[in-house]
Amino acid sequence: MSSPRRHWSLSKTAVNGALVLATAYTLLPLGWLLTAAAKNTADLLGGNALTLENLNLGKNLGDLAATGDGIYFRWFGNSLLYAGLGALLCALICVAAGYVFHVYSFPGKEKVFGLVLVGVMVPTTALALPMYLLASEVGIVNTYWAVLLPSLVNPFGVYLSRVFCAGYVPGEVLEAARVDGAGELRIFWSIGLRMVMPGFVTVLLFQFTAIWNNFFLPLVMLSDNKLFPVSLGLFTWNVQTKAFPEYYPLVVTGALLAVVPLVLAFIFLQRHWKAGLTAGSVK
Repeated sequence: MSSPRRHWSLSKTAVNGALVLATAYTLLPLGWLLTAAAKNTADLLGGNALTLENLNLGKNLGDLAATGDGIYFRWFGNSLLYAGLGALLCALICVAAGYVFHVYSFPGKEKVFGLVLVGVMVPTTALALPMYLLASEVGIVNTYWAVLLPSLVNPFGVYLSRVFCAGYVPGEVLEAARVDGAGELRIFWSIGLRMVMPGFVTVLLFQFTAIWNNFFLPLVMLSDNKLFPVSLGLFTWNVQTKAFPEYYPLVVTGALLAVVPLVLAFIFLQRHWKAGLTAGSVK
């Protein structure tokens, strides 16, 4: 009787220990970022980033706003534009495509969907050069459109949206709406989109995070630093730290501010994952 309890106790201790290590591994970089963002150059280069001494976040924020006539906040606004507008439009396009694949039947539907799945397997870095050549032909290189337009396409988002539509959109409700005289566009906008809102938010968050952290595409498409997103702008500053060490605090403080929109997006949108609006739509 005692040996099984001892075995369970050891297993529980091992699992809890592994969870503690995983939590520490996850939170340690964030803790370093929180303290390092308030340090000066000497403390950062001296290895005192994790200590709670000489914290002066206000000075670093002031230097960040003053450097380059506030170019960092121009980068921050660009990232909000790229990620916010791009993720919103991309999520709408993906949900509409997933809705079409789920609800309607047309010749070659599964073959077309198979091509979408093939697009999931192609890494985005492999498409950067072809997209640059296409953007060059159209004449949108070094413009906002060069980063925004490619962000509207997400094959995985289409696949995920079809899965959500299959689980959240019952055909009986759509048929009832057709009997009442609603058009297909009205049915999608007023019923289908509301039912699949958890899927819409999921694709939105995935795409927002992907665009916000995107580095290679802006690097290829943009040369004007006023169009840079935060990721590319901080990279250019980090390259200069070898010649100008005073950029170290700016890079770390800028990285801390760059995390804030991602955290806020997950906090304010997570409630949409807990329950869909299917029940209310059925009524």
